[in-house]
Amino acid sequence: MEDRNYNILIAGTLGLFLLLVLCLCSAVSYVVGSELLGDLNSQATRPAIVITRVITPANPIPPSSQALATPTPQSDSAVSPPFLYDPEADYETRLLEGIYAAVNPSVVYIETDEGSGSGFVWDADGHIVTNFHVVHGAEKIVVKFWDEREARAVLKGEDADSDLAVIQVSPDGLDLRPVRLGDSTNLHVGERAIAIGNPFGLEGTMTTGIISALGRSIAAPSNYIIPEAIQTDAAVNPGNSGGPLLNARGEVIGIVAQIRSPVRANAGIGFAVPIHIAKRVVPALIQYGKYEHPFIGIRGLTLSPELNKALGLPPDLRGAYVVEVLPGYPAEKAGLRGGHERVNYPLGEGEDGSVVYLKKGGDVIIAINDQPVHKFVDLLVYLYRYASPGDTVVLTILRDGQELQVPVTLGVRPRQ
Repeated sequence: MEDRNYNILIAGTLGLFLLLVLCLCSAVSYVVGSELLGDLNSQATRPAIVITRVITPANPIPPSSQALATPTPQSDSAVSPPFLYDPEADYETRLLEGIYAAVNPSVVYIETDEGSGSGFVWDADGHIVTNFHVVHGAEKIVVKFWDEREARAVLKGEDADSDLAVIQVSPDGLDLRPVRLGDSTNLHVGERAIAIGNPFGLEGTMTTGIISALGRSIAAPSNYIIPEAIQTDAAVNPGNSGGPLLNARGEVIGIVAQIRSPVRANAGIGFAVPIHIAKRVVPALIQYGKYEHPFIGIRGLTLSPELNKALGLPPDLRGAYVVEVLPGYPAEKAGLRGGHERVNYPLGEGEDGSVVYLKKGGDVIIAINDQPVHKFVDLLVYLYRYASPGDTVVLTILRDGQELQVPVTLGVRPRQ
């Protein structure tokens, strides 16, 4: 009997002990659970971490670009951007949203009796830059702005050699927002390239990509060469012509001019006239209605090992070979010499369909004002960047194995 009572006592004591342990574990679980829940709640109410500036050695973004990520609020009379800004969006999205909001109000849709294209506001006086081929020959030019306002424009000046033109609208009653100009002389392949324009008449379209190549030569409407064109894979199509090509700061680095495609649609190869050419041409178009390009007056070729062999020149010689000196122009007056002894090296067909052969004995230009000339286009680059009609440049040439310095006073390029 006593053993039974003892066993009952032991069992009761163990049961009470287990009950106390269970209560203690429940209390601890409640406390730990409450702390975790409290931590999660506190995270939910914390402000989101937003990256406002990212800098990498390969593509530094200066402080000035921060303003693009947070567009300035528009006035009541302006049209609000057709999107909402998400503070938790990734950096790339916020950057592109900011560029669009900052630059799209400067981009215009140009409609003529010949077709349509794009352009952008150059200054507060109503000058708008576009391509020569967008407005040339048009009898009626209508400009449509981002806020749905329209204005008639007049042709202020045009230049077929650079495929640039300036039209003008009256600034009265318009919210004109000039673009910011960038620097196209120090670009790098791989940098962002952003186009805003009106492809196929779809107004305010933005496309993005990179600078695919630099230093391209493209044909102008006049059949002269535009050097240093920017190649991009940002989608451009008919209607983008005349619109801005932008960098990651929202600055204009080029004017979209051409695409290369067998079907007149984007194939990932578009070209833009660099803005440093526009910086020289546009002010003259505004003031004088035209731009006079400097001219030496030669036809030439870039030397190559094959060409050097035909001409009897050292195989590693680099420079611009003078094929022909045009009569009556600066090169002839300065005494430059073209080739005069025919060699069996066909260059192509002449205007009458006959075969044109290379002639040896011409001068080789290796520098202009001490700047090396490795290719014929290097002469054009120097003239586009630094020279004007009436300037005197010094050409360093090789003639019969001797190096000579020949001063040439530049003339005005003839119209083609």
